[in-house]
Amino acid sequence: MKELVKLNNISYEIVDQHVFKGANATVQQGDIIGIIGKNGAGKSTLLQLMNNDLVPTQGQIQWLQRELNIFMVEQETESHSSEDKLPSEVKLLEKWHVPTNDFSQLSGGEKLKARLAEGFSKEADLLLLDEPTNHLDEQSLELLKSQFKNYKGTIIFVSHDRYFLDAVATKIWAIEGKKLMEHKGNYSSYMEVRKQKRLTQQREYEKQQKMIEQIEGQMNELTSWSTKAHAQSTKQDGFKEYYRVKAKRTDAQVKSKQKRLEKELEKAKVERVEPEYTVRFSIQATNKVGKRFLEVKKLTKSFGGRTLFKNVNFTIQHGEKVSIVGPNGSGKTTLLKVLVGIEPAEGDVWISPSAKIGYLTQEVFDLPLDQTPEQLFHKETFEERGKVQTLMKHLGFMASQWTEPIRNMSMGERVKCKLMAYIIEEKDVLILDEPTNHLDLASREQLEDTLAQYNGTLIVVSHDRYFLEKTTDSKLVISNNRIQKQWKEATPKRDDQDELRLKLETERQEILGKLSFMTPNDEAYKELDKKFIELTKRIKELS
Repeated sequence: MKELVKLNNISYEIVDQHVFKGANATVQQGDIIGIIGKNGAGKSTLLQLMNNDLVPTQGQIQWLQRELNIFMVEQETESHSSEDKLPSEVKLLEKWHVPTNDFSQLSGGEKLKARLAEGFSKEADLLLLDEPTNHLDEQSLELLKSQFKNYKGTIIFVSHDRYFLDAVATKIWAIEGKKLMEHKGNYSSYMEVRKQKRLTQQREYEKQQKMIEQIEGQMNELTSWSTKAHAQSTKQDGFKEYYRVKAKRTDAQVKSKQKRLEKELEKAKVERVEPEYTVRFSIQATNKVGKRFLEVKKLTKSFGGRTLFKNVNFTIQHGEKVSIVGPNGSGKTTLLKVLVGIEPAEGDVWISPSAKIGYLTQEVFDLPLDQTPEQLFHKETFEERGKVQTLMKHLGFMASQWTEPIRNMSMGERVKCKLMAYIIEEKDVLILDEPTNHLDLASREQLEDTLAQYNGTLIVVSHDRYFLEKTTDSKLVISNNRIQKQWKEATPKRDDQDELRLKLETERQEILGKLSFMTPNDEAYKELDKKFIELTKRIKELS
């Protein structure tokens, strides 16, 4: 295959901080490259460098083919031109069921599909896609997979979706510890290779530490003898010369040992294995008031000339955890906006006046982008500021970001900034619209655990079935202009067993992923291994 692009020792800095450094990689014709890494690692920055929107601080991007046609679909945009559509773009929009409404009136999923349709219709030699799976329902994801597999050009995309990466990626670029790792294969094969490399590095590091400990022990013993000999050479008449010679010989042995240690380390110094990236936070509700939180009667909403839902009735009790599900464009976000009073509708919506509500929109442009976290979370006392800065650290931010504009943050970091407000304010009701969009895997897992333990009322929109299963007890299903409330069933019907098996297999895979970075001596290993065996047993029972 032809080589299209080479990254030669690429480094990029923001405000004197390296985003990544010394990156080397190649792009070949027909590659489908998935870029992975935690929030703020530099994934979007790398795409912008390849799109010539940014210039490397050091190094060079070498273009090996003349007149290479490049097109980039950004992660989020506030506007999008809908004029002069190509026939192939129109065809894709119809296939993805994207209405011809004004862009601002489309749902989050429809907006993304409109931009993806333009990207694929350009038939670029190199197509750059930033988080193309965000907002998409299951059917749209399947269509996107087929677009990837049938694309004639080369694709480089950023994603946190492990299953999508496994399905389409032929190569992985992982940004970790400000370095770029290149791997031929999909996400799972990269993680297996990474696991083996970390285990080998850990063994080599432990071996090296034992060698250092041994040589330093010999040096300490010799130094002790030397000190004693030097002392004796000044005290005992008749033996001074003997002890002086002995001290010099011992000093020479210490220097020899020191040189040997330095040579060994110079030859192959093994660094300590970096701890796995983790995110930690919790959200607590302040109080519970009354039994009813929300009551909806005869609710009807039309939008853009079409009816989304009509004559809807439902109630949500305080402490309930409810998901809102439905395909792209069915009205999930609109329903949330109606409930919080942003959008008008026919009918009645009653919300407990004592409820303290936190509403997380799926937008990433509704933050004061020119402010810093220090300004956004303004605190009077040193103790209060310290708590916020500690929370930022637990969410994966660097200390320098406390005084940097939010504009410089990645989309995932912006979502974390919005979540911070609700963590600090202890809201007793959380209304979350696509909260996992843009978040890295560690942050998603922590959000799942946090919301599962949250003691307030939760209403959440998400296309992530595993996330909803773990965090909610009931669901509002939008379908055919109706909204029906459904509760989790204690025992699944026969028809639902395939879905349950998929859920259990997903959970088992996540546990296996965690076990792969542990040894049997680790504290959590035994409990996770027990859970893995239990899940395997349940999956076999459903087969």
